[in-house]
Amino acid sequence: MPSSRTRALLPLAAAALTGSTLLGPAALAAPDAAPRFPHVFVIDLENKGYDETWGAGSAAPYLSETLRPQGQLLTDYYGIGHNSLVNYIAQISGQAPNLGTQSDCPLSVPFIGWGTADHGQAYGQGCVYPASVPTVADQLTQAGLTWKSYDEGMAAPCTHPPLWAADPNTAASAGDEYATRHNPFVYFTSITSSPACAADDVPLGELSADLTSAASTAALTFVSPDLCDDGHDAPCADGHPGGLASADAWLSTWVPRIMASPAYRQDGLVIITFDESDNPAADSTACCGEQAGPNAALPGILGPGGGRVGALLLSPRVAPGSSDAAGYNHYSLLRTIEDDFGLAPLGFADSATGFAAGAPAARAIPPARP
Repeated sequence: MPSSRTRALLPLAAAALTGSTLLGPAALAAPDAAPRFPHVFVIDLENKGYDETWGAGSAAPYLSETLRPQGQLLTDYYGIGHNSLVNYIAQISGQAPNLGTQSDCPLSVPFIGWGTADHGQAYGQGCVYPASVPTVADQLTQAGLTWKSYDEGMAAPCTHPPLWAADPNTAASAGDEYATRHNPFVYFTSITSSPACAADDVPLGELSADLTSAASTAALTFVSPDLCDDGHDAPCADGHPGGLASADAWLSTWVPRIMASPAYRQDGLVIITFDESDNPAADSTACCGEQAGPNAALPGILGPGGGRVGALLLSPRVAPGSSDAAGYNHYSLLRTIEDDFGLAPLGFADSATGFAAGAPAARAIPPARP
């Protein structure tokens, strides 16, 4: 059974903040101690439930059979809603879905807000959040740390439609399989209005050069494959099979490059997960005491959550072949990153606490959720 509380993935102390979406002094403070994982890599794949990916007969043997024995599998990890975009936004800001983000924002409508609710939730509707709604990228920048998002198929850095324009990247074509909705950073004005967007939200091709040294590798790296390589489309617009087969082939190319990098070898952490389950029997399930935000009656369109997807942790500091059956979701992922780098929790990450990856005995007792 899922846990009744959201947990993060590491037991690192951080004060819980509620009722604010502004970057206050606690959110801006530099970390007091060195992170346990100096470099964190997040790889997001698409629309596969736990049993399909990790069960017998998985179409992703590299992920489920080659990588799985090298790391720790989170067997009760969940998405937070449907469709895709809400899950990505949760991972970097802790913001719950609203009607616009649940629709994957085919029109780039500005978020119109009228206050702040509990757990730092921006109260309102729309797709592009104002600069007053922060992300973990903003926190890292203010703390003097680095972040970078690598997006496959993106033709130029920081590609996104202007306000009130239709998104031209909602469906793949043979020559363009980039999906704006899988690049959450471009939905936050604090990023798109800054030179950091062009510098840090870049095409995937730049990752290889950045991995050549720890100094050129960001503290936090997000990687989004395109609509074929993330498993979303099947078959793909370019004729590839898509689904888990194409996602697995992509992982077998890029994960070894990351794991061979100096940044990873210096106690880095790779987190591989999926945005949501596409299993009709499971995709309305939730985890960890998840509750609706102020902008939608339910976190997910079909029910209270995004379904069970699982997540794999890879690190020199993670016990190989281990597993953890405690309940986690995308807010837990954000809290894990923030705790690791000594940052205050944003949004619904404020209710998360955690355990040491690979050492379940070190799990902290989480506070009761209101």
